[in-house]
Amino acid sequence: MARPGPSGHDACARLTRAPHRVEGTGRPLRIEESGGPARPQKGAMQGIWYVVGFGIAGVSFVFLTIGLSWLISHRTRGSRGKGLPYESGIDTYGDTHGRFGVSYYLYALLFVAFDIEVIFIFLWALVIRDPIPGILTTMFLFVGILLLGLAYAWRKGVLTWR
Repeated sequence: MARPGPSGHDACARLTRAPHRVEGTGRPLRIEESGGPARPQKGAMQGIWYVVGFGIAGVSFVFLTIGLSWLISHRTRGSRGKGLPYESGIDTYGDTHGRFGVSYYLYALLFVAFDIEVIFIFLWALVIRDPIPGILTTMFLFVGILLLGLAYAWRKGVLTWR
């Protein structure tokens, strides 16, 4: 088994290299004298099989999942009622492909933005044990910019539900 090089399992570190200078003379070694260019050791390409194996496993998982869902699912249309939308046991009426207002999407976007902000601040607070004034200043600047965006949205009337 080959010993790992300085950076762990780096295949480049496992290359056998001849000395760069002839011993005792200090003269640079020519390629003919060194036995040719560096060649990989016996187990240097062993790691590639892990990559190939994971690639085959990933691709086969995708196709097996799609194939199994195709086998399990119903392949017949059945009655007309099977294709209708169904909401909590109540038959729908009217057009089921109605459009949602823009305000719904704006609320959803603001929710996601501030939800991510809360997660970011929480993780930041876990990592920073001793608050340094420069670090606190950057966090207050971050929160301030987000609050300015919220104030702008509020002033424009985005947060009023119509």
